[in-house]
Amino acid sequence: MSTALESKTETITAVNDKKDHDPSSPPPHAVDLESQTPDATKASPALSSDNEDHALEDNTNVPHLSLLRLFWFFFANFGLFAWGGPVAQIALIKERLVIRDKWITLARFQRVFAVYQILPGPEAAELCMFFGCLSAGRIGGIVAGLGFIMPGFVLMLVASYLYSLAGFENKYFNASFRALQPIVAGLILRATHKIADHSVVNHQTRRPNPWLVIAALCTALNGALRINIFISLGLYGVIYMLIARRLFIPAAILFVLQYVGYALYVVFKGVPSPVALALGIAKTPSLINLFLLGLVAGTLSFGGAYTAIPFIQVEAVLKGAWLTQRVFIDCIAIANVLPAPLVIFATFVGFQGGLVDDGLGHAFAGAVVITLGIFFPCFVFTIAGHHVLERLVRNKFLSSFFDGLCGAVIGVIAIIAVEILRSSIEGSPSPATLFAESLASPAGFGPPERDSIQLALRRTSQSASAAVLYVIALGVLYRFTNKWTALLLLAGGAVAGQFLFVD
Repeated sequence: MSTALESKTETITAVNDKKDHDPSSPPPHAVDLESQTPDATKASPALSSDNEDHALEDNTNVPHLSLLRLFWFFFANFGLFAWGGPVAQIALIKERLVIRDKWITLARFQRVFAVYQILPGPEAAELCMFFGCLSAGRIGGIVAGLGFIMPGFVLMLVASYLYSLAGFENKYFNASFRALQPIVAGLILRATHKIADHSVVNHQTRRPNPWLVIAALCTALNGALRINIFISLGLYGVIYMLIARRLFIPAAILFVLQYVGYALYVVFKGVPSPVALALGIAKTPSLINLFLLGLVAGTLSFGGAYTAIPFIQVEAVLKGAWLTQRVFIDCIAIANVLPAPLVIFATFVGFQGGLVDDGLGHAFAGAVVITLGIFFPCFVFTIAGHHVLERLVRNKFLSSFFDGLCGAVIGVIAIIAVEILRSSIEGSPSPATLFAESLASPAGFGPPERDSIQLALRRTSQSASAAVLYVIALGVLYRFTNKWTALLLLAGGAVAGQFLFVD
């Protein structure tokens, strides 16, 4: 009896370990039945399938909580402790609800998580909504999602308000955030690598898929050529869908046509401007525009929260120009130190946009509407029902389209990572620096040579310090994978800024 039990435990552990590395592997219950049941080889395949399906749909261990208790459960157990990014958040949910409380089996959790990895939106929030649905229906899913998101949202709202009070004139405040900018650039580049690890890898062979790697590289090239990123994403989704069906000739024609069309555009209208990367849905930060900006970013954030960064950046910083690159990078830094999904940075963007548009009242309203917009798609996808989602992503055409889209997203994030790196190294002058430069260059008298040299040396020194911080941050992020690494890096950077960047 003891031997049989040990054998069962080893079998389940081995299969679960394999499952962690291969989302497409079969659920462990099939192996468990074969290894433990003497007559398993004689069992009907239909019966085994029925038993497996029953195990994957069994909700008998799920507690039925009232909506208030459900909200507090996810607020207190997950929302307040959502530190360390999506990997730590998902591990926390899995450890409490699957391993400890056994709401569902590990095999079912892996299957659910595999679906949410393909869909846009933060997976941790979607998992909370899924468990909320199991406990109290669709309304329960909404309540659980709100419980998970609320702590980070409130903290970001407070941080946005404090930043608006002190973030533009205080030299010590600006110095700390100046040091955080290259660290944020390192975080985004490291995240690009992490996302690529599962976005351009064949789930069966666990090896890089060359077609998806090409899609990522070509999308990055298209970004450098200033081809609209939404065109690239849709195009490479279709191209990979054709390749998956072995329709190589139509795929090659589409691939060539994109550059023929670009060449014709350049001949007749010239090289596209940087704002051509955007759709232009948020030229001004009105409330409706902020909601649409969040909605588009949330709908197209395949691969995780970092994929929402380029969509919002091109609209708010490049096209709309109502948010500076410096402030945009600062909001990502703040989001990394809060217990929340990273997409909560959109709350900060909405606050600053509303502040620019019509004062403090609109700032708080802007923060709310953009947050509603960016989380709305993942609420809709999850509340729609896991069965519907699973049929959707298992459709051969749509599944390959999503794969191509996810591969192309890597190129988009890479372009934004390089752009943020350049901005963080060069830096944007603080108000104190601009004031010093205006004194050094009085109108009509020309710049005093000595003062100009000193200002140039100061900027060069700050750029060199930022470059060193970037290299250190990147080295630490690759060396240490603890969930507190990013938080400690940002805290250390804020302190270092007081010594490196105080004018």
